[in-house]
Amino acid sequence: MTTPRKGQTHAPEPIAPGIFRLRAPNPSPMTEAGTNTYLLGAREIAVIDPGPEDPAHLDAILRALPRGARITHVIVTHSHLDHSPLARPLAEATGAPVLGFGPSTAGRSAVMEALAAAGHEMGGGEGVDAAFAPDHVLADGEVIGGDGWRLEVVHTPGHFGNHICLGEPRLGVLFTGDHVMGWAPSLVSPPDGDMGDFMRSLDRLGRRRADTLYLPGHGAPVTRPHERVEELRRHRLAREAAIRAALAEGPGTPAALAARIYTDVPAALLPAAARNVFAHLVELARKNEAKADGPLSPAATFHLAGPRG
Repeated sequence: MTTPRKGQTHAPEPIAPGIFRLRAPNPSPMTEAGTNTYLLGAREIAVIDPGPEDPAHLDAILRALPRGARITHVIVTHSHLDHSPLARPLAEATGAPVLGFGPSTAGRSAVMEALAAAGHEMGGGEGVDAAFAPDHVLADGEVIGGDGWRLEVVHTPGHFGNHICLGEPRLGVLFTGDHVMGWAPSLVSPPDGDMGDFMRSLDRLGRRRADTLYLPGHGAPVTRPHERVEELRRHRLAREAAIRAALAEGPGTPAALAARIYTDVPAALLPAAARNVFAHLVELARKNEAKADGPLSPAATFHLAGPRG
């Protein structure tokens, strides 16, 4: 695949029966070749993840409509700036409602709510669309549909509290947003991301569903979805084990522990590594396997729970 230049628009690509993909012109280290926008249906079209607010991408979506078709649903898997800002301009251009799990604070766990209330906003590189406000708030298990298609809403917090996946059972397809991608693991950055929720959402997808094709928010389709889910689980469990091993050598802040663990990572990427370590530490604290000296925060010093000699 040739990585497009920033600002370069794309032609629609057929991905599965009745599904076309348009890549937004926003390639980056966080977005791979760009955000995948999906068009589902033949006459009544659902647009999934319109992408960043970009007039060229808006025009590309409108030009991609089949003759006689209209957009009836604008659906957002989660409200990061590379997925949701174009939803409102697209809705205004077509009259279709915007659908999503809720605003950017929706779906947060109690511990993440507490971190946010204490002002511990670490940021995650992708940026939060604080203005996102869907016209219709979707519920877990809700089914929405149009002419020739239907989607089941699957709430999958972890990468982001208001993250949803969307299952099309007739095709065996699951639109996975940023929860499962083939090209890289998802970033989990508190308080918007919760590692415990992420792992539980992985289990829900991999062990309770029979989807045969994942269509992610970035990168290529995932053709062996259950193998990919298990790979991601193993990756996270291995990282958790590395953090426990580092704590066994002595207490440390998330930044200090990241420097011990990520010895082959350039210094410029260590802040992102520290966010990942903090996400794991929060979950280890929840499981009473680690403890912070003082209030839970990205600057706290952590140690293994239990007696300290």
